Amino acid sequence: MSIAPARAAFFDVDETLITCKSMACVLARHWGRGEVAARRLAAARASLQRQIREGVPREQVNRSFFRLLAGSHLEELESCGRDWYEKARAGGLLHTPVYEALCRHRDAGDLVVLVSGAFSACLDPLAREVGADLVVCTVPEVTSEGVLTGELTGPPMIGRPKADAAGRIMKAFGLAAGECYAYADDESDLPLLRSVGHPVLVGDGPVSAPPSETASWSWLPGPVPVAPPASRAASPVAPPAPPVAERPARTPAPQAA
Repeated sequence: MSIAPARAAFFDVDETLITCKSMACVLARHWGRGEVAARRLAAARASLQRQIREGVPREQVNRSFFRLLAGSHLEELESCGRDWYEKARAGGLLHTPVYEALCRHRDAGDLVVLVSGAFSACLDPLAREVGADLVVCTVPEVTSEGVLTGELTGPPMIGRPKADAAGRIMKAFGLAAGECYAYADDESDLPLLRSVGHPVLVGDGPVSAPPSETASWSWLPGPVPVAPPASRAASPVAPPAPPVAERPARTPAPQAA
């Protein structure tokens, strides 16, 4: 980032900048291996997926996830996050087209901001490696002994709060929203995408946005399933991706060559 950046670029994280859901990965590592842990993790996933199928708001599902961590020590979760990231980064964790876009913004001196419903244990290792200037995320409530209560200190960083946070950052740095960028993939990210002048859809993007609105937005391909370990490259990124492409309205876009 330059001393006085002219633009900001806001990046959603899960299934946008990285190819997976970071909180689920850290939770699995935190609970460990073995039959009991596997059953516990399967039950947790089933509960969260059921809420999503039933149309429970994403903000409420996010709160349900953090209740699974009640009684956990933040220090242990941060250690699990570092361990998970070190292993995952060598196996296709970073989503190349979006990561390449982030590098272009970073190298141009733009303010690079990660905006995610995940929490610091998942995001801090990633932010350090990609050179993000700011991380805006969900903050779990922690006791004076460093133990998570299962509740949050504010709203989940999902939906409208993402756009509100982006607005505060642009105002604090004196940036024009029309010059700023946002990269995101999910329906809940529409407020963030609409808060800047250069929204970039990743993958299929939000389905409820009218074609008349998204036709002028830019597009990048979404993550593809990670290959088996034997066929994966050791590098966390693939060869450089081409510039951001324009996405035809409501039609599947081809993968970048």
